[in-house]
Amino acid sequence: MLHYDFMQRAFCAGGIIALIASALGVYLLLRRQALMADMLSHVSLAGVAAGTYFRINPSITGFLVAIIGAIAVEYVRKAYKTYSELSVAIIMVGGLSVSVILMTMNKTINKSFSSYLFGSVVAVNKLELVIMMTAALIAGLFLFLLRKPLYILSFDEESARSSGIPVQWISLGFSIITGMIVAAAMPIVGVLLVSSLIILPAALSVRIAPSFASAILVSMGIGLTGTFTGLTVSYELSTPPGGTIAFILLLFLVTGISVKKMLAFGSKNTNTKQMSVRSVAPQRVTDIE
Repeated sequence: MLHYDFMQRAFCAGGIIALIASALGVYLLLRRQALMADMLSHVSLAGVAAGTYFRINPSITGFLVAIIGAIAVEYVRKAYKTYSELSVAIIMVGGLSVSVILMTMNKTINKSFSSYLFGSVVAVNKLELVIMMTAALIAGLFLFLLRKPLYILSFDEESARSSGIPVQWISLGFSIITGMIVAAAMPIVGVLLVSSLIILPAALSVRIAPSFASAILVSMGIGLTGTFTGLTVSYELSTPPGGTIAFILLLFLVTGISVKKMLAFGSKNTNTKQMSVRSVAPQRVTDIE
């Protein structure tokens, strides 16, 4: 399958997005912003609809609108400090309403929408590959250079603020980076499933990894393996790549959590038996004497 140019681009794009999106997902989970990726994917859908309606490249418009939505989230979140989750709901409603209106105004765009909704390896062209590489490079530099402030910020914003960390600007930059990655991942898993590539690997890694640094590495490994496996299965079975990748990652999550629980249960039973033997052994010695 790698003899085909479109599959080469798909694997290249999938690997790039899987690595950076999985690392980003760990920070989103720790910041209690797991729904932010889903929200930005719906906002980028409005950008795709606008680009198709006005006959502009949908990938570029979706990318720009996702960044605007990420900035808007930060400003709305300030207005509702006590109810910060409202910002996600408000921006999501705005993105969905605009996309629905544009779709009903021009019904011919529904056919081209399927590749952006569910993902398509054929949809990954050279321009989108360049956009993905650029977004991944910027996001990688951001996460690497600001890894220590982001680590503190992810656990406690008040402690980060008291330590002199510019919380406002780092949070804004983090939201913009998230919007960029969400928009760049659209051609691979689609708008409706893009959050799976960000959240599912991170959800498993935080359960099995012993430390924060290892959680990021494990998440990247899970995301890369799931993406490559999903693309291969999609090619062999002629299934939608976005849904296949999401399903494979979900299987990884369920399997990983189940295996961990089984190991914990077995370890607990072993410790219980050892304690029972230790408590009974002295009694048997006394009985013999």
